[in-house]
Amino acid sequence: MELDSNISPEHQDIGLQDLSCLYEITKNLASIAHLQDRLQKVVSILADMKRMENGTVTIVNPTSRELEIEVAHSITAEARRRGKYKLGEGITGRVVATGEPIIVPQIGEEPLFLNRTRTRGDEQKKKSSFLCVPVKAGNQSIGALSVDRVYEQGFGSQSEQDMRFLTVVSGLISQAVQRVQAVNREKEALHQENQQLKRELAARSRIKDIIGNSSRMQEVFEMVHRVADSNATVLLRGESGTGKTLVAKALHHNSVRSKGPFIVVNCSALPETLLESELFGHEKGAFTGAVERKSGRFEQAEGGTLFLDEIGEISPAVQVKLLNVIQERTFQRLGGTTILKSNIRLVAATNRDLETAVKEGHFREDLYYRLNVFPVYLPPLRERRTDILLLAEFFLDAYSRENAKKIDRISTSAIDLLIQYHWPGNVRELQNCMERAVLICDGSAIKSIHLPPTLQSSETVDSDNPLSLATAVENFERELIIEALKQSNGNQTKAAKYLDTSLRIINYKIHNYGIDPRQFKVK
Repeated sequence: MELDSNISPEHQDIGLQDLSCLYEITKNLASIAHLQDRLQKVVSILADMKRMENGTVTIVNPTSRELEIEVAHSITAEARRRGKYKLGEGITGRVVATGEPIIVPQIGEEPLFLNRTRTRGDEQKKKSSFLCVPVKAGNQSIGALSVDRVYEQGFGSQSEQDMRFLTVVSGLISQAVQRVQAVNREKEALHQENQQLKRELAARSRIKDIIGNSSRMQEVFEMVHRVADSNATVLLRGESGTGKTLVAKALHHNSVRSKGPFIVVNCSALPETLLESELFGHEKGAFTGAVERKSGRFEQAEGGTLFLDEIGEISPAVQVKLLNVIQERTFQRLGGTTILKSNIRLVAATNRDLETAVKEGHFREDLYYRLNVFPVYLPPLRERRTDILLLAEFFLDAYSRENAKKIDRISTSAIDLLIQYHWPGNVRELQNCMERAVLICDGSAIKSIHLPPTLQSSETVDSDNPLSLATAVENFERELIIEALKQSNGNQTKAAKYLDTSLRIINYKIHNYGIDPRQFKVK
């Protein structure tokens, strides 16, 4: 590089030094190291190669909108924490607020210089100049770069050259900061997209396994989504047959433990002596009949989920031992002395009123609070009537395929009975009802006559919207006529013969019920 002959040797050396310094700074900022480490190296280079001491990079905190020291040369961590400024406060705050550089020839004579880091003594203030330039992203200041220089007479020309140099450095810093911010934004966007995809996949899984579009079930799905990835103990509350086991499975399959085992224990199906052995296992010879060591359900569920169904039925003795396992995450086999650690996610379920059981002394209060960390209430079917037809059609499809039958639909009269029934047995009763209907149905539609007698008695119909005899008869006749028209391709004469009645009566009924025979003709 050929130098201008009119430039003095001293200024030529300074220019070469600037280029060398900028090269080192650029090389450093282009490295793959952490941004803070790169900025720390930059202020060290400024100190070593340019004798610019106390080099500091201050960045605007996007949350608090305060200026905070990102890196500083030869300043303690405590001093960095003290170095906070509001926009417009002090020299640094003013530089960021205005976007214009500021030179303080002598720090000790400038009242706006706050020295909030307390790193400069009175003597140093007299000997030092302060230079501060904004770090910009486009037209917006995102921070500042500042340094101290030894104060000298004739400071003007040197300071202008230093300011131009620092402005170039701040531009390089800005580019590095923006690159990192762009990468971070991209990472955050990918993370959010990943989480959204996970939620969508989880939602699809729940819709597949747990049928329901009602607002009450949407609340259940939301609760499952919120707690699935945690290790919190979940207590499923609700009447028998509401689907607590399905929700427990959904919690497991949508959690980080999905690849682990899912172990189910029905606490009401086992007597106290067997339940304790079933849960915790036993050693050989622990009791009569214990001819070998047996691992319990807590061991079998290691790394996965243990589902304790009907938890309200366990005896006080088992309650005490279960409480210790939940609290300490350790247990012992019956007859054993070895303490075993338990790494499981516990999900419990009950249809009992545990609060009443606690008041009556049948259920330990401390165990109740240990289990009731995250309760999820499953609504009875009568409180989610919009899901009844959806569930009925799901079971119809499943049992039709299982029994190799072609049943396409549920008749209007049957739908009326299904909707108005109060379903004391909840989803499980509806499932059994549809299985029975499929087995006895010989046609292509489930009719009211295929439903159990319990659905057709006045005692089981919703009292708020009872089905009158006249309405029931009309629904039944309408379904019979529609079925006959389908069989006869919309031909009313054939439909009358199919129903063993006269054409006049069929025509009267069709007109009376507003049925259009043309819609049943195959085109």
